[in-house]
Amino acid sequence: MFAYAGLLTASAAGEAEKSGVFPPFDPTYMVSQLFWLAITFGTLYYVMSKVALPRIGGILEDRARRISQDLDEVARLSEEAEAATAAYEQELADARAASAKIANEAKDAASTEAASKRSEAEASLDAKLAESEARIQSIRSKALAEVDTIAADTTKAIVTTLVGGSVTKAEITSALKQTEGNG
Repeated sequence: MFAYAGLLTASAAGEAEKSGVFPPFDPTYMVSQLFWLAITFGTLYYVMSKVALPRIGGILEDRARRISQDLDEVARLSEEAEAATAAYEQELADARAASAKIANEAKDAASTEAASKRSEAEASLDAKLAESEARIQSIRSKALAEVDTIAADTTKAIVTTLVGGSVTKAEITSALKQTEGNG
């Protein structure tokens, strides 16, 4: 059979050279060429439709599924990151509020303690001031009580020295009372 095909091909080539027509367009062999074209196209179509295209379609579907899964995973991780960020910011706000509360409590405690110590110091100073005023009053009243005695003694000494006479204590006391009343 192959030998016969080879003879036909050789004889066809010889005839094509004689006729000057391009062999595929030679009307003598057109029917066999169309037959083999139909068989080749049908075989190629069958192989492509049953083998190659389903594999390519499966690969495309697999890629689409993977991409969809990856996008879903990205969305899930993004939501988790946003939730973690929100939780972090909430904890940070809670910590700031707690620190402000602690600071205010410490400030209030220090203020209360300072006010307590100040009131104790004021009470102690008031007591010392009252004691000092009482002592000063006591010293003043003693001094005033002795002023009359000292004034009388001094007057007696001055009168005795200057006048050369003696004066009684009663006379000096009445003279001093008269000068106090006039002054």
